[in-house]
Amino acid sequence: MLAVDGITVRFGGITALDGVAFTVEPGTAVGLIGPNGAGKTTLFNCLTRRCAPAAGTVRFEGEDLLALPPHAVAGHGIARTFQNLGLFPRLTVRENVMVGAHSRGRTGHLAAALRLPRVRQEERELGDHADDLLRRLGLADVADRPASGLPFGTLKRVELARALAVRPRLLLLDEPVNGLSHGEVGRFADLIRSVRQEFDLTLVVVEHHMGFVMGLCDKIVCLDFGRTIAEGSPEEIQRDPAVVEAYLGVAA
Repeated sequence: MLAVDGITVRFGGITALDGVAFTVEPGTAVGLIGPNGAGKTTLFNCLTRRCAPAAGTVRFEGEDLLALPPHAVAGHGIARTFQNLGLFPRLTVRENVMVGAHSRGRTGHLAAALRLPRVRQEERELGDHADDLLRRLGLADVADRPASGLPFGTLKRVELARALAVRPRLLLLDEPVNGLSHGEVGRFADLIRSVRQEFDLTLVVVEHHMGFVMGLCDKIVCLDFGRTIAEGSPEEIQRDPAVVEAYLGVAA
């Protein structure tokens, strides 16, 4: 489904990614791990066209992803969450989720300004879809509340619902359990497994919580200083000497 080959990104004299390459098969979950500053979020930003690499290729279902303008990525079936929540605090939970469906909207600016009947019909349809997602993720009781002031764990689910509103085939999760308590991590992992199966999703996950990554992902790619140092199953990665030295560490 996804083929990343030779991606290189430089910020001035800093090389954030240096020839990174890996593949993602349909229906699998791939974890990206590595120390802070290893280039994981930069790689996500390349996949969603927030960042333009200096070299390399990215192909999604055979199509050159780097040739797409950023606004077209969601419409091709790719959605993401953010390391720092990217919600709109003054919008309600329902409205935040509806924002995720913007790429499927068909009415133009003029029709929206005039509030033509087809605009109201489309908004009703998007609202119904958002309500369905909120029910599935246990958020129906906060649908009409502003995003600001809600518990952090709830906001994580809201952001997931917004990503699902894109109706993606590939879902990119950037540190989805960062900041959650131990109990919340377990519940969020169960939720991700459930939506992965229900919506037939392929996942790429950036995360520092090793229990979460190792329990969820079929394959792990480890980055260090912008380079791929290991790739394999969770069991292989946990035994890889380069990964242990760079990231996992050994017992004192």
